[in-house]
Amino acid sequence: MEVEIDGIELEVRALDRAPPVPKEALDTIKGLISGKKLAKMRREVVDCPVRGKPVSFIECFSCERFIRRIRGKVTCASLGGKGNG
Repeated sequence: MEVEIDGIELEVRALDRAPPVPKEALDTIKGLISGKKLAKMRREVVDCPVRGKPVSFIECFSCERFIRRIRGKVTCASLGGKGNG
């Protein structure tokens, strides 16, 4: 049984250098995952449709519009409700 999820899929890209991450977003995820995984996630970016610019995956994950991440793709509920943008 497959469940249909409304939202748009965004590609997660890896960068050589980590973009700046807001402290609030970093604090949200810090206790949930290991330091090695966090270091990898810091170098990943997503083209955010809400903000209209690339943002760190950590910032995307802490947004209330984030739905899920599967196989390098993020599902975002970009058109509805209020949130980080």
